[in-house]
Amino acid sequence: MVSEPMNPSESHPVSPSAHLAENRSEGLTENSPAPATDNAPAADGAPASADGRSTAGIPDDLREAAFERQRRLRQESRFPGGPAIDPAGSHHERRIRSFQPRRSRVTPGQQDALLRLWPQWGLDIDGQRVLDLPGMFDGLPVVLEIGFGMGEATAQMAADDPGTGILAVDVHTPGQGNLLGLADRNGLSNIRVANGDAIILLREMLAPDSLDGLRVYFPDPWPKKRHHKRRLIQPEFLDLVAGRLKPGAVLHCATDWEPYAEQMLEVLTAHPRFENTAADGGYAPRPAFRPLTRFEGQGLDKGHVVHDLLFARV
Repeated sequence: MVSEPMNPSESHPVSPSAHLAENRSEGLTENSPAPATDNAPAADGAPASADGRSTAGIPDDLREAAFERQRRLRQESRFPGGPAIDPAGSHHERRIRSFQPRRSRVTPGQQDALLRLWPQWGLDIDGQRVLDLPGMFDGLPVVLEIGFGMGEATAQMAADDPGTGILAVDVHTPGQGNLLGLADRNGLSNIRVANGDAIILLREMLAPDSLDGLRVYFPDPWPKKRHHKRRLIQPEFLDLVAGRLKPGAVLHCATDWEPYAEQMLEVLTAHPRFENTAADGGYAPRPAFRPLTRFEGQGLDKGHVVHDLLFARV
């Protein structure tokens, strides 16, 4: 995540990145229902349990015990010692998020990577501490990536630039396991995987001027007009990011959703603490360090246009 950290497509013909995938900011997917709240009413107006079943006629003490059991189950990780389901818990405010976690099958290989490698290379975004990035990355400059999908592009960038640390944020458990496995198999010690809401990470767990760059590749475009408020690249987000990037550090966004690209360019151009690195004030050519993913390639074959935006923090 990013998280509120970024991903369904709901109508309109959608781009390959909107279908999911490799670089989707899970935040950055909406194929699963939002979790029910403990006292959400059932369809008939009676109280409902967390799985939506009516609890009418059940004594209050039994109902409360059932709610508590289901609350604990929602909090328990499927992988002991691995990423938490809700790392920040209820001590952080409710707000509109730009992501919704997907519930997808975890392969045996991804599960093995989560169990073995999460204690070493993973961290939950709990909002309870400020991260020591120099200590985590042995003094390397650190770039934050919000929404890495299955992690193939992230692993390639880490392999191509071992002198830069990548703090990669997402909430998609299979993707977290996949990226950890790729890092392990390829000997990449410059990747750390963060689980949870990227906004909480930026706001509460990163020190001012601590990042050497930020990457937001193919975030959820939220194409319906009434959902535009869920898009990640907004003035308030840029205010927060500007305080965490070092002077001169670059915010790099990429999207194949034309209306979102236009909004990104407008919002970034208007922000006083960012300056377009493109001489003409428009979109930038795709930099060589951003890999061309198979989903992006499929989109290009279909005539989709990918826009890169590179803005330096001033």
